Amino acid sequence: MKSIKQILEDIEDKRLSTYAFHSKNANRPAPISPDDIRLDFQRDRDRIIHSKAFRRLSHKTQVFISPEGDHYRTRLTHTLEVAQIARTIARSLRLNEDLVEAISLGHDVGHTPFGHIGEGILDAIYKERGLKCGFRHYIQSVRVLTRLEKGGKGLNLTYQVVEGVLKHSKGQVDVHQAFEGKDISTLEGRVVRISDSIAYINHDIDDAIRGNIISQADLPEEAVTILGKTHGERIGTIVMDIVENSYDKPDISIHDEVIDAIESLRAFLYERVYVDPRVKGESNKIEFVIRTLFDHYLTHPGENPLYKTNIDNVKDEKKLVIMVGDHIAGMTDRYALRCFDELYVPKPWMS
Repeated sequence: MKSIKQILEDIEDKRLSTYAFHSKNANRPAPISPDDIRLDFQRDRDRIIHSKAFRRLSHKTQVFISPEGDHYRTRLTHTLEVAQIARTIARSLRLNEDLVEAISLGHDVGHTPFGHIGEGILDAIYKERGLKCGFRHYIQSVRVLTRLEKGGKGLNLTYQVVEGVLKHSKGQVDVHQAFEGKDISTLEGRVVRISDSIAYINHDIDDAIRGNIISQADLPEEAVTILGKTHGERIGTIVMDIVENSYDKPDISIHDEVIDAIESLRAFLYERVYVDPRVKGESNKIEFVIRTLFDHYLTHPGENPLYKTNIDNVKDEKKLVIMVGDHIAGMTDRYALRCFDELYVPKPWMS
């Protein structure tokens, strides 16, 4: 009698596109205990969801620093929106939904506190300390998943998931590059890269309107005409166009006018939202907090909870910088502020 896992593998063989990556072909660095129910990418997804790094995303900034309103995105809600969009596209194209979901859920676990402001500060610190490569959240995400989780053992994820996480980011570049993706070996990984752009562009507009940074009338008129007036309409238009242009093809593609409209919205965000004083206004304070914490843990290595047992004897300064960076990057916004408060804010004397 076949196991549930074998039955699911047979279903994949019948249902998935010729260009999908099948779970039975997954491979990982080390052998894993047998599972008669779950496919390999399901197991990766479950490992990521149950990780500490994933849970911390709920208290990490997306755009607005520690927002008081309940409806602003955090790094966790961004991650869930990426997963939803990516799964919708994957299901429609008959790609591997489990692989897409695992990559989506793990893609930002290496993000710093305070969003891209925090990432930029750590990047500068790394370079000042002699690490020419600097700090990149996608590299840190892989480091978290493969080396730091489970007390330094890592999660032993499949190579396909790790590759998708490593290559999901485009940086602050034209969104057209998100659709190129020739460096990613699976279509599923490319779907996540694209879905990340679709998600952040649209939900950052939504949050900026909610925060009175911009109004609906400020959005580029041509982009609104092509994609739609509302958050849901825009995502629906983009997803439908991708599916119509990519179905049963070895590539992920989109009409030129649609991707041009997406790029128009992305450029608008960088011109009007991300540079707004109400968004960036706390950046100097954030830099002071992160740099102060970094210097403290660099000079007091034994206080680093990630490496308590083996950091005191580290002589290589660059390695020590990375070990301190691991701790800082893993912090949530509120934990970073609490550490700063405990270390440097005077407390009233109590008799």
